[in-house]
Amino acid sequence: MAKKPSKSVDPIKTAATRIRRAMKTGRPCRPIRDLLKKGDLQSAYSIQQLNTELWIKEDRRPVGRKIGLTAQSVQAQLGVNQPDFGVLFADMEIVDGQEINPDQLMQPKVEGEIALVLDADLVNEQLTLTDLINSIAYALPAIEVVGSRIENWDITILDTIADNASSGLYVLGTKPTGLHEIDLRMCGMVMENNGEQVSIGAGAACLGNPLNAALWLARKMVEVDMPLFAGDTIMTGALGPMAPVQPGNVIEVRISDLGSVRAVFGE
Repeated sequence: MAKKPSKSVDPIKTAATRIRRAMKTGRPCRPIRDLLKKGDLQSAYSIQQLNTELWIKEDRRPVGRKIGLTAQSVQAQLGVNQPDFGVLFADMEIVDGQEINPDQLMQPKVEGEIALVLDADLVNEQLTLTDLINSIAYALPAIEVVGSRIENWDITILDTIADNASSGLYVLGTKPTGLHEIDLRMCGMVMENNGEQVSIGAGAACLGNPLNAALWLARKMVEVDMPLFAGDTIMTGALGPMAPVQPGNVIEVRISDLGSVRAVFGE
C-alpha cells in the first residue's frame, strides 16, 4: 500500500502556536529556531506579527513598541549588529507601585529604561532626529519586566524576535519630563532590589543615546509599513544590565533628572 504524502509543516504557524501555548499554559517551550533557517529574521518577525494579529482579534490593544538588544555586548553575544523590536499591549502596563501577580510572569528579569511618549505621527520616509525630537511629548522613567516563553532563556536572535522581543510587562513613572529639561545620553540610572543596588547605567549605554534607539525604531517601523503614531509609548532599551527578580521583591529605578519608578512583585 502506498504511503500517504505527509502534510508539510508551516514553520511560521507552528512556531507561533508553540509560543502562544507557552504563554497560555505558563510552561516555557523549546526554542523555535529549529523551525527556521539560520539568520532568517524576516520569518522570526512574521511569527511575531502572526501572534500580534491573533492577540488583537482577542481584544488586546497595541499601545506602542519596545526596543531590545540596544547594548552592543548583547548584540555581539547573539551575533547581530542591530536592535530588535516588539509590541507593547495595554494589558502589559502596570501602574507605578502596583503589586504584580507572579502568575503574569514567565522567567522574569528587570531592566531600568527610559520611555518616550509621542504626540505626533512618525510616518514619513527619511525621518530625521529633528523629526523625532519634535514628535516626543515627554520622557518617563520606566522598568521593563522582560520574560521568555523559551525554556531557560535558551535564545538566539530568532527566538527572541519571534517571542515579541522577550516582552513581559512594563511600569511607567508618573512624572512626565520634557526633552528640553534633560540630557538623555548623560542621565544616570540606579536600580535597587529591596534596597540593594543590582544595576547601574546611563543613557549612553542604550545605542549611545536613547534617542538613537528611538530613531532606529521609527525608521524601521516606516520601512515595514507599521509606523508609530501620536500617543504611542516607546520603551527605548536597557540603561544597564538586567537583573533577576522573584516574588516578594521590590524594584526601584532612579534616573537622574527623570525621577523614580517602582515595581512591586507579589508573593
